[in-house]
Amino acid sequence: MPLSVSYYGDPVLRQRGATITAFDKALADFARDMLDTMTENEGIGLAAQQVGHAKRLFVADLQSRTAEAEKIVLDGKNVPPALLMPLIVANPEVEFLPGETRTVEEGCLSFPEIRGKISRPWSVRLRYQDVQGQPHVLETSGLLARVIQHEFDHVEGVLFIDRMESKYVEGLDAALKKLKREGKNLAKLGNKGK
Repeated sequence: MPLSVSYYGDPVLRQRGATITAFDKALADFARDMLDTMTENEGIGLAAQQVGHAKRLFVADLQSRTAEAEKIVLDGKNVPPALLMPLIVANPEVEFLPGETRTVEEGCLSFPEIRGKISRPWSVRLRYQDVQGQPHVLETSGLLARVIQHEFDHVEGVLFIDRMESKYVEGLDAALKKLKREGKNLAKLGNKGK
């Protein structure tokens, strides 16, 4: 069942996620709901903070864009993207691998219609647990590495506008102020229903 997306201005987006300790049906159901929400909103990644929960959990699915993941090595073995997707990541730790950094335009479901250029390392190593609690090590580059870094930032309470050069953020100032007001209003309405 799709969840409500938290928009810029909702305080949960600035909260560092709590460590996942229970790998149970509730977690699996929540992850599935996150995937449904991401798909319904035409996203390729979504963190728990973006649906109102400060947890160290994110999901990603690049099945429709697999050519943009340059390599995928899971637990020491090359794997095709179809075997990995959708990806559910609990308790992530990200390490940047040596190599180039690229600047690419990014968007975010918590910032509708706002995009900006972000510089990120091209390759990463991700240590995480799956939805059953099994540990994994994933090495990847390209779009999947970028999505992992973007969603990892969310579980750390960091937003993609924090990674933009200030000259780009200044150009978005009016749109960000409007979205922040709207996000706070939506958060208040959502809290009244709880």
